[in-house]
Amino acid sequence: MKIAIIGAGNLGLSIAKGLIVNNAFTTLYLTKRKTEEIQEYEEYAKVKVTSDNREAVQNSDILIFAVQPTQMERILEEIKDDLHEKHVLISTITGFKIAAIEAIVGEEQFIVRSMPNTAIAVGKSMTCLCSNEKGKKRIAIAEAIFNRLGNIIIIPENKMQAATVICASGIAFWMRLIRATTQGAVQLGFDAKDAQQLAMQTCLGASSLLLESGKHPEEEIDKVTTPRGCTIEGLNEMEHNGLSSSLIKGIQASFKKINTITTD
Repeated sequence: MKIAIIGAGNLGLSIAKGLIVNNAFTTLYLTKRKTEEIQEYEEYAKVKVTSDNREAVQNSDILIFAVQPTQMERILEEIKDDLHEKHVLISTITGFKIAAIEAIVGEEQFIVRSMPNTAIAVGKSMTCLCSNEKGKKRIAIAEAIFNRLGNIIIIPENKMQAATVICASGIAFWMRLIRATTQGAVQLGFDAKDAQQLAMQTCLGASSLLLESGKHPEEEIDKVTTPRGCTIEGLNEMEHNGLSSSLIKGIQASFKKINTITTD
């Protein structure tokens, strides 16, 4: 696959790292205005760094857009005359709807929206996909790319905003929970390095249990809570102080904010 990542910022580079590790391309173009910031990627075979978006488009079949929402319209206008019938456009742009892309490049293009998260750099992303009607014929290409970089789920476009909050913003939410657990472990006497390792591995273990068993979290919680035990004591104290409520309110606040930056 000849892939171009238009906008090699944090997310774009995370995708690039995942593609490189998995050797998932024939050629890979990375674009950025200040190419010196990503020049090191040209050390990898078949990777080209450029500030010229049109060059990247002309030499690629799959275009992954990872720019800021305010830049997307300008870039689409810049490259639309270089698009051909084989191009697949994959947008990771928050709030930039398929209709807005079609309005610039036309409904005849294969258009897919994807919402990965930065765990894509280590092949552990949860990526949500949707497409325009024409894009349904090529969405399997996006599935093949992102399945090599984690897991995917196809959803209606009207759920992409919510998916962004749960999956993309969700990385930050989980990081904050891991940080809090680390701080608690330090208070109990562990040094910072050991505390973080304990928190991270326990978080990974909890997630893995649910993924592999398919059980509801409460089923696994029941296994480690005994009458008058320390686990239920801790859980109840957290709930008294609003753990679940705070998380839900934070998710709702993020969702409210994301809906103010939607482009029709």
